[in-house]
Amino acid sequence: MQQHAIAPAVVLRGEGAWQEAWPAIQTLCSRPLLLGRSPATRQLRGQLAAELRQLGLTLSEAELEHDCCEGDLERISATLRSNACDAVVAAGGGKVLDAGKLLAHRHGLACITVPTSAATCAGWTALANLYSAQGAFEGDVALDRCPDLLVFDHALVRQAPAHTLASGIADAMAKWYEASVSSGASRDGLVQQAVQMARVLRDQLLLEAREAMAQPGGEAWVRVAEACGLTAGLIGGIGGARCRTVAAHAVHNGLTQLEASHGRLHGEKVGFGILVQLRLEEVIGGNRLAGQARRQLLPLFQELGLPVSLGDLGLEQASLGELQQVAAFACRPGSDLHHLPFSVQPSDVLAALVSTTTSSEAPLSTTQG
Repeated sequence: MQQHAIAPAVVLRGEGAWQEAWPAIQTLCSRPLLLGRSPATRQLRGQLAAELRQLGLTLSEAELEHDCCEGDLERISATLRSNACDAVVAAGGGKVLDAGKLLAHRHGLACITVPTSAATCAGWTALANLYSAQGAFEGDVALDRCPDLLVFDHALVRQAPAHTLASGIADAMAKWYEASVSSGASRDGLVQQAVQMARVLRDQLLLEAREAMAQPGGEAWVRVAEACGLTAGLIGGIGGARCRTVAAHAVHNGLTQLEASHGRLHGEKVGFGILVQLRLEEVIGGNRLAGQARRQLLPLFQELGLPVSLGDLGLEQASLGELQQVAAFACRPGSDLHHLPFSVQPSDVLAALVSTTTSSEAPLSTTQG
């Protein structure tokens, strides 16, 4: 017996979806807490808060001080209890959406997610990532269900900086590169279908990413933004735990252990992780097609402004010890990296980290640039 949290109970998408969501919000709650974080979206959240109050709701507000970390969650939990809140409205990026979902899960409250960018599919999924107060990944938490309501308003998402969409493109592309490795041979029908959806998603992003970035709000932008914010989440819901992340996300998790990487978005680090994973498949796994895929992605990622090297991540001055820390965390026991169909050691990851742009199938070496 397997249980799947496939999708939010209700998804509203399109221009003006926020306004269309008001009756549903009124049905779900009367005393919501509006959660946010970024100073860049504070004015936007102020507008959302004013509109929620105009609906007659008794609104509380809170902001994360860090990423989705236990310290913030405990502080905001006290606010939820003292104000007798009956829902969490999480409006922001992935860390805010994860925190909102986790708070609603722990307190048995309705959960409403309102993404303000297409940088991740966190507004959709029944999963939350936990970080330390310093921004280092600690682990993920499976939730009982997806949000009760997901509001994907194109007007809210479109106001986000362009690099957030590029980040979402990389994060969504990882669905294929990881699921095809971990679950491509699965005989489970739903997993097979999820993997093939991930392939179609990857193909669409390869075809339309450039146009979407060049024409915000255009037809290609809508398809790509929804692919990143919605379809990527659906794939995870259908595939479940067996449609796993692999090395790309493990590398992301390792990179977060270095403070110098914290200025880069989740999907930017995952995108770099895709290149590292393909390099491992190419050299350690002997997969020539992985090498071709890596060389296909390099120019696209560079055009989208995504990092393709340690230097692009701001880690050109990272010491050998720091890079060894990244590699060791990526390879720690229980890491998703071990879903690769071959054994990988921290030394292999270290070498792949410094050779993502290498054009040949040369042996992995930490001396490569």
